[in-house]
Amino acid sequence: MKRDGDELEAALAAVGPRLRELRRRSGATLTALSETTGIAISTLSRLESGQRKPGLELLLPLAKAYQVPLDELVGAPASGDPRVYPRPFSRNGMTVVPLTRKPGGLQVHKQILPAGLTDRLEPDPRSHEGYHWLYVLSGRLRMVLGDQDFVLGAGEVAEFDTHLPHWFGNADARPVEFLSILGPQGERFHIRARYRRD
Repeated sequence: MKRDGDELEAALAAVGPRLRELRRRSGATLTALSETTGIAISTLSRLESGQRKPGLELLLPLAKAYQVPLDELVGAPASGDPRVYPRPFSRNGMTVVPLTRKPGGLQVHKQILPAGLTDRLEPDPRSHEGYHWLYVLSGRLRMVLGDQDFVLGAGEVAEFDTHLPHWFGNADARPVEFLSILGPQGERFHIRARYRRD
């Protein structure tokens, strides 16, 4: 039977080949990866060859660059529990429940606007990098997109480039729940929204 120390050494020894394979599959060079992560080329080379033990300060930027969870990068055993245990947080009175843990790439959230939070506010549209897709679960969501003003009901979908100034709020005094998927600029989804004015 293997001791814990032996298992740790075996896991660490497997990280280098896994990193090399991830880089090969992504088509990246050591130079390009160094520019993306800020890790010296010599350090990346020693990591891949097993001459340097991986630490969190090296693994975290690599996981982000390859867009894989840290568990996958180090070959951690599967826990057997596929459930995600999100930690909700509050932003400007809205509750946001993260539904993805993958660094980089698509980020999925459930967002909840409590009753009466924004129905009397003047919209303040903002823009940023990315591409947004949303699906209204319940309630009526007011969406200001550029110079257009929409109301989306339960089951309706919207998709847009976030460089266009946008704002979300309650269409009336009732609460609104919606799923929000935000991706890096350049990623596109396949469903196109058809807006209906009420």
